[in-house]
Amino acid sequence: MPLPSGCSINSAPLDESEDSEPLIENDAVPPQCCSARLNLAFLMFFGFSVVYGLRVNLSVAMVAMANTTDTESAQNSSVISACPRPAGSENTSDAFLQPVGIPQYPWDSETQGWLLGAFFFGYLFTQIPGGYLSGHYGGRIFLGLGVLGTAALTMLTPLAAKMGLYWLFALRALEGFGEGVTFPAMMAMWARWAPPLERSRLMTLSGSGGNFGAFVALPLTGYICQTLGWPAVFYLCGGAGCLWAVFWFAFVSDDPRTHRRISKEERDYIINSIGPQGTGHGWSVPVLPMLLSVPLWTIIITQMCSNWSYYTLLTSLPTYMNDILHFDINENGFLSALPYLGAWLCSMLSGVAADRLIERKVFSITVVRKLFTLIGLLSAAAFLMAVSYAGCSHILTVTFLTLSTTIGGVTAAGVYMNQIDIAPRYAGLLLGITNTFGTIPGVIAPIATGYFTEDRTLAGWRKVFWVAAGINVAGAVVFTIFGTGKIQPWAITEEDGAEAEKDRSRSNST
Repeated sequence: MPLPSGCSINSAPLDESEDSEPLIENDAVPPQCCSARLNLAFLMFFGFSVVYGLRVNLSVAMVAMANTTDTESAQNSSVISACPRPAGSENTSDAFLQPVGIPQYPWDSETQGWLLGAFFFGYLFTQIPGGYLSGHYGGRIFLGLGVLGTAALTMLTPLAAKMGLYWLFALRALEGFGEGVTFPAMMAMWARWAPPLERSRLMTLSGSGGNFGAFVALPLTGYICQTLGWPAVFYLCGGAGCLWAVFWFAFVSDDPRTHRRISKEERDYIINSIGPQGTGHGWSVPVLPMLLSVPLWTIIITQMCSNWSYYTLLTSLPTYMNDILHFDINENGFLSALPYLGAWLCSMLSGVAADRLIERKVFSITVVRKLFTLIGLLSAAAFLMAVSYAGCSHILTVTFLTLSTTIGGVTAAGVYMNQIDIAPRYAGLLLGITNTFGTIPGVIAPIATGYFTEDRTLAGWRKVFWVAAGINVAGAVVFTIFGTGKIQPWAITEEDGAEAEKDRSRSNST
């Protein structure tokens, strides 16, 4: 394969030419088992598990924090009881009683929507700076401090709630501000650590920690709320984040060149396979070409569309389970978490499958990214529409919601890693840009859900699911038409060109 500029001797085949073999043979690849790169993926996995636990715990705890029995909604019990209660729960109350001394607050659905969306107001502002600085300095310090800072702030949630709505809103926004650097920092680190033929599996393993964290945190939050009271949720989750930070700073390095426990074989394999694209981008970046890049705007639009449905369910599903289906808080937490177990498994499997398809040259990188994005978004949309017509069937609703989020996890090997395909050196900055736009649905979706469902009826929730499904379809169409896996010309430097010429010379001499 004649290597295009910016590619190294073990780069995955690009779209222009797919009929030659990488120069590093498979038997020269150090095994992943117990390797530094796999250890990094597992530490990231647990880090993002904590991050998403910190992000979603409020959505379940809100059921226990908000006592709406004294508000006007309590006077409209016929509206609240849109669906019959599950068998054996006919005599239970919508209000969730807390241990003696634990406060509850008269927050209506609109107020809850604003509080659930507050996190994303802060999350918007640090994505791009975090990606830029991570690409220059390395992502270790930014990812570590992002998780640590968010964890420490989470422990102040009970105090902020006691002080008032504005304090709690500000605290959640500040948590988002600290956490905003984490995903761009992850992408910047993988630009230096992930060999091209292992990108999908390493990045989906680390990123799938988010779904795993949601799966664990949602039912655990319900159990803690019921046994210890909702304030304990924030103390325990925050403590877990602080503990993780100790291991992160002790064992992680920004670059394989500076890692103290990596083998020489693995270090050389990573450095040689990534080539000059695995170095920092310096202070200057091609801002104007980025702003005019169709592939970059394609990623932005598609991620915004995909995130709308994801954030709608992430922040509002426990409310739906409580207000419409009337599950108690333990059942609510478990059933709200079930979709994320499926998404976790599906995203990891999709990463392995994507790497295999690319490595064996079944499809080009572009086709693989489009295929996985199309399957994930259209399938998720279909099941969301099915939810809107499941009515009061508890079994069908839970099944369709689980299938929607599970199959939606396939997009982890599609659009969500496309930044590192089109510009490896700038991957952290690009993720900061795309995630900034992708966070806008996290702000708007919970607020829109609050408006749609103000009267707590099935008709209101049907609007929520239809809007999410339609936006998913729009994202699938955009990425299918305009998406690409090719390295963009503005991402290639003179150094990359010189390296590519050396690679071609070595290839010709052999």
